[in-house]
Amino acid sequence: MFAGVLAAAGAAAVLSGNNLVFLVLAGLLAVLMVSNLVSRLSLAGLELELRLPEHVSARRAFPAKVVVRNAKRWMPSFSVRLSAAGTSAFTSALYFPVLPGGATVEETVELSFARRGVHREDNFCFSTAFPFGFLQRQAQVSLRREVLVYPCLDPQPGFDQLMGDIGAEVDAHYRGRGQDFYRIRPYEAMESARHVDWKASAHTGTLQVREFVREEEPLVEVIFDLCAPETLREWFEQAVDCCAYVVWRLSAREARVRFLSQDLTVTIPATGDVHRVLKYLALVEPRPLAGVQFPTEDNSYALVFTAEPKRFEGPEWDRAHFVTPATLGSTRQP
Repeated sequence: MFAGVLAAAGAAAVLSGNNLVFLVLAGLLAVLMVSNLVSRLSLAGLELELRLPEHVSARRAFPAKVVVRNAKRWMPSFSVRLSAAGTSAFTSALYFPVLPGGATVEETVELSFARRGVHREDNFCFSTAFPFGFLQRQAQVSLRREVLVYPCLDPQPGFDQLMGDIGAEVDAHYRGRGQDFYRIRPYEAMESARHVDWKASAHTGTLQVREFVREEEPLVEVIFDLCAPETLREWFEQAVDCCAYVVWRLSAREARVRFLSQDLTVTIPATGDVHRVLKYLALVEPRPLAGVQFPTEDNSYALVFTAEPKRFEGPEWDRAHFVTPATLGSTRQP
């Protein structure tokens, strides 16, 4: 509309030669120039910071903070819009009516990454809006930061059933182990009465309790086989999600977990935490010629993720649970 009025005023001034119309045209051009100057000043001195959580998983929405800082000491910025440029997890646009000079504004947004791996969230765009920019101006912002996204940790069809089968098989694998007696000691406040040793209490005249050696949690060895052809790439990605989900759930139960692949061995919590395993699974790629990784303890329970179960033949694999392209999403034993 303003461009139409400006064109009409220019045509009228040229055709009529009236000084008053020329003054109107000059005023309109001055408004356009001042608007352009204000829009440029509004975009100048703006700084952007994106604060993400330390641990992020794919396909799970999480809150992030967008911090916009006006580095100009006295000059405010008016009517500024922030949006993503190109493909980004930042899908919403933020609008700031005014950013006072030297002020910092924080906004919470919801982000979600569609896939695991390394993402570079560096393409953002500041733009002006009416009335402080008849012509929209834009300024590209590059954050130059990388975000490591873990595999999806949300349950998918068949994952919970697999976890139930693992729990039942681990209990059956370690059935029959009792607790060993350690000592008799005085009763402490808020302890359960079922541990009181009444004979020792009657003998000493004070409450005594039996203390047992804490039984070590059973060891679950999760073996992730990298040998997978490109034709099974989709299954490989699903196996990565399933493996990450199983390791995450087992570690949340404070179980002893040992993760093994052709190039990484981590025992949780002895030699590393679950985040070390998730970081590895975030970047893992299939390796068609990878060798076979064997369990490290004879009495452990083995869970094997493999695209080629025929590679795992022998007595040491008789009691292992295999997750293969034929069984993922099912709990049937091969």
